[in-house]
Amino acid sequence: MNFDKVTDRRGSRSVKWDSMESNYGVSNIDGIAMWVADTDFPPPACVTNALQSMVDHNVYGYYGDDTDYKASIQWWMKNRHNWPIELDWIFTTFGLVNAVGICVDIFSESDDGVVLFTPVYHAFARVIENAERKVVELELRNENGHLSMDFDAYDAQMQGHEKIMIISSPHNPGGRVWTKDELLEITAFAKRHDLILLSDEIHHDLVFAGNKHIPTALADPSAADRLLTLTAASKTFNVAGGYTGNVIIQDEILRKKFAKRLAMLGMSKNSFGVEIVRAAYSPEGAEWVDELIAYIDGNRRVFDEGINAIPGLKSMPLQSTYLAWVDFSGTGMSREEFTDRVEKQAKIAANHGTTFGKGGDNFLRFNLGAPRSVIEEAVSRLQAAFSDLQ
Repeated sequence: MNFDKVTDRRGSRSVKWDSMESNYGVSNIDGIAMWVADTDFPPPACVTNALQSMVDHNVYGYYGDDTDYKASIQWWMKNRHNWPIELDWIFTTFGLVNAVGICVDIFSESDDGVVLFTPVYHAFARVIENAERKVVELELRNENGHLSMDFDAYDAQMQGHEKIMIISSPHNPGGRVWTKDELLEITAFAKRHDLILLSDEIHHDLVFAGNKHIPTALADPSAADRLLTLTAASKTFNVAGGYTGNVIIQDEILRKKFAKRLAMLGMSKNSFGVEIVRAAYSPEGAEWVDELIAYIDGNRRVFDEGINAIPGLKSMPLQSTYLAWVDFSGTGMSREEFTDRVEKQAKIAANHGTTFGKGGDNFLRFNLGAPRSVIEEAVSRLQAAFSDLQ
């Protein structure tokens, strides 16, 4: 795969490129989109071929037998994550934000608390608030760029109205791959406070050498009676537009509750999304992912070297994902000033750290899922925008 090839996504109705001016004031004519978490890479040929086959068939009716589709998910989890799952554990939703919304609806009531370890993926809080639940923020410790948890402090914060806890594993935006011991602390906390645990593992395929993602279900099998694991091919293969995610549920009681709510909502599978996943979760797809990880790791090194050379800026060491979390606190600038330099001088659209909750005030999140030349240009622009610090 030629990941260096630049694909012009402007005018393609891409949120990332065609909505950045309305969101950040950065024109897509001369700006760089580094915000929305999709990449600028085409998927592997096996995905394109599967879609072409559907187009050639030229009939787009309701999707039927999903056995092969579920078997591909089963194969992927076993071969890529050493996690043996059963076909009847798998439920399909319209992406993982949709899955979170369904889970919040099933397992909590109005004004109940939903626990987040912040800073964390901003869509969680949006779903919780729109469901008229309370966001309970447990702030991660940031020790010289290393995110960790303080469960003694978290225990003291709990008030008893909390019903659900959501974790991001690997973590977005910090890129942490949680260890088995950390995952055991998380599940123990969920048990102490009788919380349903949603483990969002959407970035689980994008882990750099020297790190190993462990599914929460494998870290603590005894947590199965409260655990729902959320996965998708969308981040891995850049197929988020297929709006197909999976909720994997081992416990029979939880499965029955989830299945009943899906039936009430009348949800059916998106035939295009299902075919995308079936094709991607294959040996050909796995080979492509290995190449992708190596390429993004190269982008990470280029970006970190360039950013960390700017006095006052520090890019958090990434263990996974293609999302760089950059700390601007060392500049002594206000959030408005460093954001203004990034958007108006460097002409880069990056996610504002405040949207990720407590702990994000002095940060911006940059998407590194782009051709190397784009990353190099972004680094050059940022160095120029903060040249007075050098």
